[in-house]
Amino acid sequence: MTFVGDPQFQDGRVDVHHHFTAPAWLDWAEDRGVVKREKLPWWTRWDLSTALDVMDKTGIGTAIMTVAMLGRLQERAERQESARVALRAAADVVESHPARFRFFTPVFLDDLELSTWSLTYGLDELGAVGVSTRTSMNGVYLGDETHDRLLNELNERSAVISTHPMEVPAGNDRGMGLPGVPPFVCDFLVDTTRAAINLIKNGTLDRYPNLTFILPHGGGFLPYIATRLELFGGHLTPEVEPGRVRDYLHRFYFDTAGPMSLSATPTLMATVDPDRILFGTDWPPTPGHVVTDITTPALDNDPVISGRQLHGINRENAMRLLGLNR
Repeated sequence: MTFVGDPQFQDGRVDVHHHFTAPAWLDWAEDRGVVKREKLPWWTRWDLSTALDVMDKTGIGTAIMTVAMLGRLQERAERQESARVALRAAADVVESHPARFRFFTPVFLDDLELSTWSLTYGLDELGAVGVSTRTSMNGVYLGDETHDRLLNELNERSAVISTHPMEVPAGNDRGMGLPGVPPFVCDFLVDTTRAAINLIKNGTLDRYPNLTFILPHGGGFLPYIATRLELFGGHLTPEVEPGRVRDYLHRFYFDTAGPMSLSATPTLMATVDPDRILFGTDWPPTPGHVVTDITTPALDNDPVISGRQLHGINRENAMRLLGLNR
């Protein structure tokens, strides 16, 4: 795959964490009574002009879009049509701005047949650079044995898998999460951490060695609890030897979608391979002014990160991982 278009963008950052809710999909969903625009969160108001403005202000050459579809669709045919509309819209953005955008095609942990269709349509027909998936579905975490068929198919494709967390169930009659605390403050980090531990203890990367997982938000709490996992791996079921924990930590990729604090970066840099850290914004859930004025400058001026490492995080690591040619 080759970057084409305006040369000024060809040395820019690669943002691997860019949420895309297609206006065309919103039209489709509203027409069918699936959603009401005015009741959706602010981050569903994606538009091309604003996206390019944020990208230009932060020196992002290319954004890799994670295709979003909201609502609770149950019928298989309707879910497939929903995905078709959203993926076609993502492909249209890439076709109109080939230097600026790429996208991941979604896979669905609760529907293997729909996932197979999405791989064929999104990867083979439309040219997606990888896949995206939730870290859990209905309390079942990525790497569960029920996902083996899907993981085997992805392994055969040597897929890059971008993951994204979900809200953590409260475990009581209060429903989801901690009352009064938005899920992106804490729950998302917990959910990512649980998925990563599940992949570790189930030996997923050993059984499917061609898979590459991107953990968002700096890997959640995983870098912080790495030593705990090493010390207490014998208490997991199945048991995990300390050396295996460290090995897995160096086989995941981690994005910087944040905001990440200056206190978090030293832990991440000391725990994982810096060549496996990728730039991410989490826009538009993370507002544009936060991306341009806070998180991106903080990363660029972090004293823990060397110039060579920063260049890798901002661009080269993603270029290599996703097979993007200059």
